[in-house]
Amino acid sequence: MPDPEITNLYDIRDRALQKAHKEIFNYYATGAGVEQTLEDSVAAFKRFRLQPRIFRSDLNPDLSVSIQGHRIRVPFGIAPTAAHATAHPDGESATAKAAQGFGTIMIQSSMSQTTIEDVRRAAPNALLWMQTYFFKDRRHTLDIVRRAERQGFKAIVVTVDSPVLGLFSRASHYEDYIVSEEAKMRESPLQLKGLANLNISTPDVAKAKASGDEGLLQYSRDQIDQSQPKWKDVAWLKTITHLPIILKGIITAESAREAVAAGVQGIIVSAHGGRQLDGLQAPIEALPAILDAVRGSKVEVYMDGGIRSGRDVFKAIALGAKAVFMGRPIIWGLIHDGATGVRDVLQLVEKELSNTMSLCGCNKMSEVTRQLVAHESKLISKL
Repeated sequence: MPDPEITNLYDIRDRALQKAHKEIFNYYATGAGVEQTLEDSVAAFKRFRLQPRIFRSDLNPDLSVSIQGHRIRVPFGIAPTAAHATAHPDGESATAKAAQGFGTIMIQSSMSQTTIEDVRRAAPNALLWMQTYFFKDRRHTLDIVRRAERQGFKAIVVTVDSPVLGLFSRASHYEDYIVSEEAKMRESPLQLKGLANLNISTPDVAKAKASGDEGLLQYSRDQIDQSQPKWKDVAWLKTITHLPIILKGIITAESAREAVAAGVQGIIVSAHGGRQLDGLQAPIEALPAILDAVRGSKVEVYMDGGIRSGRDVFKAIALGAKAVFMGRPIIWGLIHDGATGVRDVLQLVEKELSNTMSLCGCNKMSEVTRQLVAHESKLISKL
C-alpha cells in the first residue's frame, strides 16, 4: 500500500534525504557551475500556465503513447543516470524491475554499476534503451552497442553534450570519497561497485585497474573528457547498428536541424540535468523552437530535465514532446525503497497526470496540445 503521507515527489525526496549518506545525496543533487541551469530547469515549468477545456473529459483518460513503435503505459520513462547501486544495493536491476512492472521504458546508463546482461536478466520483458557516449576508445562504444543488441534493447541513446566534463563549484566529494575508501578497503556506507560496462579486456583498462582505479571512475572521466566526438561519429554509429539512434543533449534549434540531417530517429531535449554547461536555457523552454525546427521530419522529440510532477509531464506533452524522462526523482525513489520506491514515483506521477488530463478536458494524449498551455509572459502582456 502506498504511504498516505507521500503526496508528491518532494515527499519522496525528503525520505531519501533522511536515508542517504550525505556524499551520496550530494552526488545526485548537485549541478555544474552556480547551478543556474539546474534550478531553472525546475522553475521554468511554473512559467507555463494551464489553459483547460471544459465539459470534455472522461473519468479514465488513456495515458499511453507509442515511442519508436513501442507502446508504453504513460508518456514518461526513466532517464539514464549513473551509479544506481550507490543509491540502493539492487542498483539498476531494481530500477529495471520497476519499469517492467509499471509498463514503461528505462534507459540504462553506460555508467551503470550493473551490467547490461544483469539488467536484462532482472527485467526480461522490460522495454529498454541503452545510453552510451562516443568514448575516446571507440571500442567501448562498439562493445556497449553490440551487447545491448544481443540483450534485446530497442534503441541506442548517445549523450552528445559532453565533449568535456562540466565544472562543479558546490561540494560533491562522492567520487574522491569512493576511491579513497576503495583503496583503503574499509567498511563504507557506499556500495563500492565499479562501472560494470566499461570493464572490458583492453590494455588501457588493465592499466587503470592496476593503478588503483579498480572502479574505473577516473578512467571513465578520461574516456569522456578526451573523446572529442564529431558528426562523423554519428555516421559511423549508423553503420554498426540496426537500432534507432537517439541523440540526448540537444538544446538548440540549430543542433536539432543537424540531427535531422544526420538521419537519427529521435532527440532528447536535455541540459544533462544541469550537470554540464551551466547557463543553458531550461529544456522545457527550449522545446517549442526545437519542435518547430524538426517539423516535417520523422524524428521523434523527447525531453528531460526539471520534471517534478504529472502536471510537468502534461505541459511538456502539450508543447509537443512525444514523451519525457525523469532522472533525479527516480533516484529519490530508489534510495527511499528500491524497486518499490521507483514504482511509487511512477505511480504518483501517473496519478497526477491523469488528474490533470481530466481537469483539462483531455481523454487521450493526442488531445494534449499547445492550446492547453501558455507562457506567463504572453498572459501578462494581455493585462
